[in-house]
Amino acid sequence: MAPKTERIQFLRAVRQLRRIRSFYAAAILLWTGSAALTGWQAPGSRQMWVSILLLAVFTALLATASLSLRRLTVPATGQPVHHAAPHKLPSTRRHAHA
Repeated sequence: MAPKTERIQFLRAVRQLRRIRSFYAAAILLWTGSAALTGWQAPGSRQMWVSILLLAVFTALLATASLSLRRLTVPATGQPVHHAAPHKLPSTRRHAHA
């Protein structure tokens, strides 16, 4: 029973890493735009440097999440994963057992 639970937790971790990676990518786009706008309006200001700092932080977080996701490999179980019930055709002839 433990290997099945571990596999489910592993797949949840992979799914969560993928979600957070897309969040970090969106944050990078946001802070790139913010750094460009503040750099254009007030070059060298504190707001520009804070935007650049946050851009660097989210870039490092995205790189870390991507590296962690790349290092994770889906463990092979040797059996295909079936999420639905098996498709069995109902028998057309039913006999009552005596």
